[in-house]
Amino acid sequence: MSLSQPTSRRRESAPDSTAPRTGNAAPNAKRKPRYTTDAARWAAVIARDKAADGRFYYAVRTTGVYCRPSCGARLALRENVSFHDSREAAEHAGFRPCKRCKPDKAGLAAEHAARIAAACRRIESADAMPSLEMLASEAGLSTYHFHRLFKSVTGLTPRAYANARRGERVRSTLPIASSVTEALYDAGFNSNGRFYAAAGDMLGMKPAVFRDGGANEVIRFAVAQCALGALLVAATPRGLCAISLGDDPDALVREFQDRFPQAQLIGADAKFERWVAQVIGFVETPRIGLGLPLDVRGTAFQQRVWQALRDIPPGQTASYSDVAERIGSPRSVRAVAMACAANTLAVAIPCHRVVRQNGDVSGYRWGVAKKRALLAREASEGARTPGASTGDVNA
Repeated sequence: MSLSQPTSRRRESAPDSTAPRTGNAAPNAKRKPRYTTDAARWAAVIARDKAADGRFYYAVRTTGVYCRPSCGARLALRENVSFHDSREAAEHAGFRPCKRCKPDKAGLAAEHAARIAAACRRIESADAMPSLEMLASEAGLSTYHFHRLFKSVTGLTPRAYANARRGERVRSTLPIASSVTEALYDAGFNSNGRFYAAAGDMLGMKPAVFRDGGANEVIRFAVAQCALGALLVAATPRGLCAISLGDDPDALVREFQDRFPQAQLIGADAKFERWVAQVIGFVETPRIGLGLPLDVRGTAFQQRVWQALRDIPPGQTASYSDVAERIGSPRSVRAVAMACAANTLAVAIPCHRVVRQNGDVSGYRWGVAKKRALLAREASEGARTPGASTGDVNA
């Protein structure tokens, strides 16, 4: 094992390492067209298939109305039904919109999404967290219905969403604020106590240290070589805070230095070399587990996603939709993808095991080629290790 010591070189402009990269392991599977025949459309009407809404409309000659395929009205006789590609086509044929399913209005899902989007904007613009009753009233819903709907759409409760947004604001304002107090109030915290109670999980260090670019924060790190190329491993006293993969060791170091420009970065000692060796062994043979503490820094939602990723055994994959289902937020597929892109602990939090719905390999923070290599290694190893440890989290 070859370890490299810290270097002082800095780069002028760092690329956005959190931006997901795209790529495919194989050509996209061709999807069979749906609802293109009258038989398929009639089957969708019988099933009241919501997935067909917006793809076509059906009209009933005896009533003179047209409906969405999912309309709950009494089913008409097939001989009285005609199909139309659009609302305009149905109306041009002389049919009027059904008063029950309101096909000329936005769908219920779109209406709900719009209400929750408005609530999110309200939370983001408010100086203090609006009450649940106020948010529900503005959305025109009961508090119970609003709370359930908000969580199903965003993956978070209204309070957790507000805390996540405040965390983002405080991370962006701390480096430029004249004081920690100014930053916490600008971010929407209404008391020092609540801010400092949440600061550890939100920032991973004391607010004053974060504000000074990690000043006085001691981070030990080293660069080594593994089967996938260069590997950077870093740790705070709480545990591993970064595992990065790449082809250029110097680029890995520069990217890490840019994250903590004022931190005290020190080289490996004998104990840390053993940690690095364990990480390399884990990359080479995932079935052995890692068993090292992790210093995980992220929002409540991100940590839920990352825990779900750690539950995916080596040799298996899951889609972004699967992960969203597992954390109880089936509509939060995009947010799950963003949480995967924000992961800074390659392999230990195995975001490489998340693929597209059709099995294609897509974006990975450290490059799609590395993702394919990791999956191929795990598949060839045939690892099946339920309960294998990927690290003890100190969040």
